[in-house]
Amino acid sequence: MIVVKFGGNALAQSSENSWLDLVAAYQKSGKNVVIVHGGGPQIDEELSLHGISRHFVEGFRFTDAETMNVVEMVLVSIAQGLVRDLRARGVKAVSVSGSDGGLFEVSKRKSPSGLELGQVGEVRSVDIKLLEALLAEGFLPIVSSVSSTSDGLGINVNADLAAGALAGALSAEKVIFMTDVKGIYRKFPEESSLINVCSKEEIAQLLPNLSEGMIPKVEAVIQALNLGAKGAQVIDGRTAEALSRALNDEPVGTLVHND
Repeated sequence: MIVVKFGGNALAQSSENSWLDLVAAYQKSGKNVVIVHGGGPQIDEELSLHGISRHFVEGFRFTDAETMNVVEMVLVSIAQGLVRDLRARGVKAVSVSGSDGGLFEVSKRKSPSGLELGQVGEVRSVDIKLLEALLAEGFLPIVSSVSSTSDGLGINVNADLAAGALAGALSAEKVIFMTDVKGIYRKFPEESSLINVCSKEEIAQLLPNLSEGMIPKVEAVIQALNLGAKGAQVIDGRTAEALSRALNDEPVGTLVHND
C-alpha cells in the first residue's frame, strides 16, 4: 500500500500527466494505491477570476466562506479530471472527499504560531472503512482533502497534512509527496542543502527554520510516520522520472525513515 500526494504545482507543470501511466501500471500489478491531490495554483486562478484576494498565513491558505466555496469547486473538478484520466488508462478510479463516509474527522486549527486561519482545519482521526471497501473491490481512490466538521461547516484541510494522516491510518509502506521542488532543503533554495536521507527525528529538528511553503510538507511527513506509515518521500513531481524511481524504491528526493 502506498499513498501518493500530487500537488497542484506539480499538476500544472507535469507534461501529459505521464505520472498517471506509472500509477496505473503500479495498481495493475496488484498493489494498492491511494491518491491525495492538491490544487493551489488552480484555486488561485479561480479566485482571481472571481475577484477574491488570496492570503497565506505561515504556509496555510486563509479560508473564509467565499474562498471555501471556490476551494471545493476547484478540487472536485480536479478529482473528476483525474478519474477520467485513469479510466482512460484502464483503472477503476473513484473520487471521495474528506466528508464522504466520514473519512476525516476534523477540527479547526490555527497557524503554527497561533494565528487565525478561518475555515481551515486539521485531521483528528481517519475512518478508513470506505477506502478499505473500495480497495477490496479493485478501485483506486482519489481523495480531495476538503472536509467538514460534525455540524456541517466546510473545512479546508491542507492536502499534504491530509495525505500524512491517511498514510498513517492505512499503515502505508510509503507516502510519496510530489511537489515542485526536488525534496526538502536545509536552506531553500540552495541545491547543495538538499537532504537525501534522514530520520523522523532529524527532520523534526529542522522544522522551525524551514521556508513557509515547506512547513506543511514536513509536518505531514512527521505526522504520517508518527501515525504508522513506514516511510515518506518528498520528490519533484514535475516529471515522471522521480516518481518512477520512488515507486521502484530507488534514491530520489528526500527519503525520511521511521526509526
